[in-house]
Amino acid sequence: MPPTAQRPILAWFRRDLRLTDNPAWSWAVGTGRPVVPVFVLDEEEGEQPIGGASRWWLHGSLQALDRALRGQGSRLILRRGAAGRAITDLVHEVGASRVVWNRLYEPAITQRDAEIEERCAEAGPETRTFPASLLFEPEEIRSGTGQPYRVFTPFWRKCVAHGFTRPVAMPPRPAAPAAWPRSDDLESWELRCYEPDWAAGFREVWQPGEEGARKRLRAFLASAAEQYDQDRDRPGIEATSRLSPHLHFGEIGPRQAAAAAAALPRRPREAFLRELGWREFSHQLLFHNPEMGIRNLRPEFDRMPWRDAPNDLRRWQRGGTGYPIVDAGMRELWITGWMHNRVRMLVASFLTKHLLIDWRRGADWFWDTLVDADWANNSCGWQWTAGSGADAAPYFRVFNPVAQSRRHDEAGAYLRKWLPELRRLPDRAIHAPWLAPEAVLDGSGVRLGETYPLPLVDHDVARERALDAWRTHVRGRSAASGARPA
Repeated sequence: MPPTAQRPILAWFRRDLRLTDNPAWSWAVGTGRPVVPVFVLDEEEGEQPIGGASRWWLHGSLQALDRALRGQGSRLILRRGAAGRAITDLVHEVGASRVVWNRLYEPAITQRDAEIEERCAEAGPETRTFPASLLFEPEEIRSGTGQPYRVFTPFWRKCVAHGFTRPVAMPPRPAAPAAWPRSDDLESWELRCYEPDWAAGFREVWQPGEEGARKRLRAFLASAAEQYDQDRDRPGIEATSRLSPHLHFGEIGPRQAAAAAAALPRRPREAFLRELGWREFSHQLLFHNPEMGIRNLRPEFDRMPWRDAPNDLRRWQRGGTGYPIVDAGMRELWITGWMHNRVRMLVASFLTKHLLIDWRRGADWFWDTLVDADWANNSCGWQWTAGSGADAAPYFRVFNPVAQSRRHDEAGAYLRKWLPELRRLPDRAIHAPWLAPEAVLDGSGVRLGETYPLPLVDHDVARERALDAWRTHVRGRSAASGARPA
């Protein structure tokens, strides 16, 4: 075996598919030793295998990372299988002196990583890990009593007071090993489905990879960023950064996003950073509550009498509830793999409150269809809306989908984009077609129950059903006195 100074370093890429602000990669390259970059497709990683939309994104992101590495005289080695075995095999194949990676914080992954560190210690190479995926590690931000936060506002206030670390610059060109180990062919992983090509709409919207993330950030800063605090709840305009999938796959780091926001005026800067804060809060909650993705954080919600209603669930999934704002959101999701954040709250509220269907059924659908599906964010968001999570919206807050649609998409631009069958309806009618006069419907070519469905439920009736279930099984009737809908 060659002397330690000549033995390569194994740089294990995970959800950090970038070369800039990548501490593990920068450290490895900075040693001057040969570096072997590797990505392992471990389909047992985490609580459940990644969904179809995420698999599509991962394919493009790995392609982009390999191109970037080859531009520097390197390449990405691909292996498939249990990560512990794959990393150990590669250590022996290349005679690695060290294995480095950036930390992830999902409970199942942290346990797996600890086992890999033990295996590496037995095999000989040193391991070194770095923080990269969050602004703060989950153990770093605690209350004055030393406890993890369960309420967002004091958590984020503490984060802001703590200050943000600057991003790490891209390192120089890496040294290559004397010989490259075998690599899987990316196409053989079949991460993308072409028959049928259900992801055709994704390609029109997204460019996975670090360069795509940079372009997305530049476009946001050049256009919508200065109005972000005022416009971010309006789904009918391009008012948000759409960085969420790039952040999830680590094509851009949160430190990079926070640093870029520093140039914005105070209000949009604070609003944008606060959204990064919710991402941090979600990961902290999951770290300290490992079953957050499958169990209610508030155990009293274990008594909620969720309905087993597969037909209702299917209509919700396909955007056929008869409530335009809900249907537009679900169709945007199906076509693009993404949904506006305000609309995510509305469709989640509709499923859990109007249809009284378990939030986990909705989380499963999002997990499979979102390109930014993230175990911490997905679980936290659904529990927040359902009322079962930490710092959650009160259960009696039942979003009125018509009122919300009129408030945030007054002219119906979002509805017309995703519901072309309603495009000719006037602004006053498009948010609730069933209330429009027959003459208006006829003149717009809308036939309720044929070209567009009648409402699946009546808002007032569904709201009372949800509140009765909550009062009876979760809190008791007296707890809801005086409650008002949002």
